[in-house]
Amino acid sequence: MAGLALDGSNPDVSLLYDINGLAKAAPAWFDRVMEFVGEYGIMLGMVLVVLWCWWSVRRRGTADDSVTAVAGLVWAPLAAGIALLVNIPIRGFVERRRPFYDHEGLDVLVAGKTDFSFVSDHATMAMAIAVGLFVANRKFGLAAIALALLEGFCRIYMGVHYPTDVIGGFALGTSVALLLAPLAMMLLTPLVTAVSRSGSVGWLVRSRRPVAADDLGESRGIPEPRPGSGRGGSPDEKDLAA
Repeated sequence: MAGLALDGSNPDVSLLYDINGLAKAAPAWFDRVMEFVGEYGIMLGMVLVVLWCWWSVRRRGTADDSVTAVAGLVWAPLAAGIALLVNIPIRGFVERRRPFYDHEGLDVLVAGKTDFSFVSDHATMAMAIAVGLFVANRKFGLAAIALALLEGFCRIYMGVHYPTDVIGGFALGTSVALLLAPLAMMLLTPLVTAVSRSGSVGWLVRSRRPVAADDLGESRGIPEPRPGSGRGGSPDEKDLAA
């Protein structure tokens, strides 16, 4: 199973050379940026998106909405961890070597990669978090999916993965996050509900800040009463009725 993409005429290899060729044409500073983004930056961005989503849903959602959303946020990193565990036997079974071992002329931006290539851990983890986040909140989930796609591009750009390594990682992360989501939410929702009812850590699920009357009316689309709009109505309204 090691020779999945050794032929230079293979589209997988051709696309690898096309994307990695961008690194050769780019200035050295840009390659250093892509190296950081591909290794650490995207995952840091994922953490920030998850925290931003958590801060948003706990402040704006109702109690039930906050519990469901926070349970989904807890599931996102758990899905990534499970997907990485599932990838361990897959890598050992396929045993595909890194592309720079079998193909010359690649501009490899990260040295020291000696483990197997299929499937990409970074792509798996990024997409699992993104899809798990999408379960919790679609707006933030779409932003995270965009980051995951950028992660996959960076791994090919850096010369450390074939395109199919990245596609396989996306498929694995998505499968784990979606297929196990019903069971995970069934287990996590009661736990998050119990946390929300706790006086000491309930703020982790929903904000204790009281909602102002003006904010409540605005959020529900309730118009503010006009002066003189009581039961008797305004003088003009009485004249019209007469």
